[in-house]
Amino acid sequence: MFEKIENIEVNYKIEYIRKGIHFCSLSIPVIYFFIDKSTALSILIPITSLFVISDLARYYSKPAADLFYKLFGWLLRNHEIDNKHKRLNGASNILISAIICIIIFPKLLTVTAFAVLIISDSMAALIGRKFGKHKFFKKSLEGALAFIASGIVVILFTPKVNSVFAEYIIATFGVIIGSIFEALSITIDDNITIPISIGLTIWILYTIFLPDYNLYIYG
Repeated sequence: MFEKIENIEVNYKIEYIRKGIHFCSLSIPVIYFFIDKSTALSILIPITSLFVISDLARYYSKPAADLFYKLFGWLLRNHEIDNKHKRLNGASNILISAIICIIIFPKLLTVTAFAVLIISDSMAALIGRKFGKHKFFKKSLEGALAFIASGIVVILFTPKVNSVFAEYIIATFGVIIGSIFEALSITIDDNITIPISIGLTIWILYTIFLPDYNLYIYG
């Protein structure tokens, strides 16, 4: 029993470190807010390419695998060490997700969706793993509620068109949808599905309820 509790505590400490690294990705939406799309992509695409190439190299080269796992193996989850499916790790998926969001969405939506991803996904994991007791899809209800609560806080500070109450309601619905995708744990990494689901939800709701609002106000 003591060994089991000790392992849980060790795993939770590793989760803290993972989410600390994850939290550093908040620099992506913050920096993107102050630069244009082409500049952002010119920075992200080369960095992402390096991450993905080094990530995939471990599946095809033993020396690359030995070095990769020596440096980062202790941070990886089981599904990120899968020689059969050759899945990318979280860092690679976050960078890919950032590129997709920047290409698809207006800046306002990308900044909002990505900020929610970084903060709320971290809160969901930490709270869900520590206090989760009630099942919600593949994750815990406690984690989902932590996602929503922290997401609401995030959208209080993310950019809006006119900062009217309806915009905060729309963004809240986006957060709720994002929490569902976080809990679903489908084949596609949630670092990709969460911001895309949030961005699409907000975009659709703006189109329906605030059609005259210019979502490209920030470029």
